[in-house]
Amino acid sequence: MGTGNHHVSSRARQQAALGIVERLRSAGHTAYFAGGCVRDLLLGREPSDFDVATSATPDVVLAMFPRTFAVGAHFGVVLVATKAAEETARNDEVEILTEVATFRSDGAYSDGRRPDSVRYTASAQEDVLRRDFTINGMLLDPEKLTVSESVATAVLDYVGGLGDLQAGVVRAIGNPAQRFAEDKLRMLRAVRFAARFGFLIEDGTLSAIRAAAHQIGQVSQERVRDELTRMLTEGSARRAFEMLHSTGLLRNVLPEIERMHGVEQPPEYHPEGDVWTHTLMLLEQLPAGCSATLAWGTLLHDVGKPPTFRRAPDRIRFDGHVEIGVRMAEDICRRLRISNSDTAQIVELVANHMRFGDVKNMRSSTLKRFFRLPHFQEHLALHRMDCLASHRDLSLYVFAREHFETAEPENIRPKPLVTGDDLIGLGYRPGPRFKTMLSMAEDAQLEGRVASREQALQLIQGEFPDRTGIGK
Repeated sequence: MGTGNHHVSSRARQQAALGIVERLRSAGHTAYFAGGCVRDLLLGREPSDFDVATSATPDVVLAMFPRTFAVGAHFGVVLVATKAAEETARNDEVEILTEVATFRSDGAYSDGRRPDSVRYTASAQEDVLRRDFTINGMLLDPEKLTVSESVATAVLDYVGGLGDLQAGVVRAIGNPAQRFAEDKLRMLRAVRFAARFGFLIEDGTLSAIRAAAHQIGQVSQERVRDELTRMLTEGSARRAFEMLHSTGLLRNVLPEIERMHGVEQPPEYHPEGDVWTHTLMLLEQLPAGCSATLAWGTLLHDVGKPPTFRRAPDRIRFDGHVEIGVRMAEDICRRLRISNSDTAQIVELVANHMRFGDVKNMRSSTLKRFFRLPHFQEHLALHRMDCLASHRDLSLYVFAREHFETAEPENIRPKPLVTGDDLIGLGYRPGPRFKTMLSMAEDAQLEGRVASREQALQLIQGEFPDRTGIGK
């Protein structure tokens, strides 16, 4: 799990984990770095977290360190909190959380997620044999790492992970069908690792995924959501979704996306091909580290096309695909338990992605209201990717971006010149038309036709001479 502070450097995390290993070893216990950090160090990548595996049981770990959290003590997992000085302008002291797991072997997994029971062991080899993939099943002696330039010389490899890492292969440890029966989420993790690193999934592992893909529904929607979000935001979204499709997982986690296959588009607007190909070309452009909302908005922007496809006399049409897509996006976000705030932004991206076609013809007030959309930069980014995945004409994108970037914030969202109280002061009766009147005044303000309260009130009185019966 790593740290309570995402801004803590990888080096600080590594030093914290090293201190824990040294403390455990000084007390007579075996301890190593384990899991993804070993894989990343071997790949020359900067690990985001450093986990420790040890022969010390959870009660020993809890007693040995002053600040601990028994978040998964039933499964042998304890979080150890340590302080570290970060190299910042203020040399801030931060708290780093390091996951410390006791060597164990697992009992049966009746729920397809967690073992019904665990048995602690002193054997590091027995511990790694219960893990998911060989590239994640290596251990590393950090004290050897400090005196050697080669990471590989400090690695303990009981599962052939070094060879698979060098060959670019994701391979389940032991029997792949058993590994996936223990935790169905591992099928999605196999795809994510293969996509992220540009690896292949080993044949036996791949066959086991295809055989069990229909069981992925046993995994909680929150866990599925988190894996899919990682796939979308790690810089290899296209490859991940191609592999989700080829393994049969996609039709079971996102059938709405699977249905994009073979849905033709008008070639004069989409020379690239069907809706699936178009969507993949957008996913390919998502950079590593992009926001989850932009990533999900990109995936779902055309989700309404398959159900609205029709072949008209003039050309292929998708009448109402935006409106249908909005409802489908809302349903998908709700199903995956995506937060309300993220759902709102994702839905806005779907709802507004076609509006760029009108930006050059919009009234000044309409354009400025368009710019008011929360996180408008994400709307721009989606439109740019949409263009590059179809006709490649970026003229509307350039127009919108230049106007957005040069617009003063006070011109996009100026302080209103008039309020409802002003209308009441003129003798208007409060009612539904107040919104129309105030909106008209704001449009005039945004377009520069009025610049003062007096001018705005004069405009309203000219357009709405009758001050009675407005609330009827």
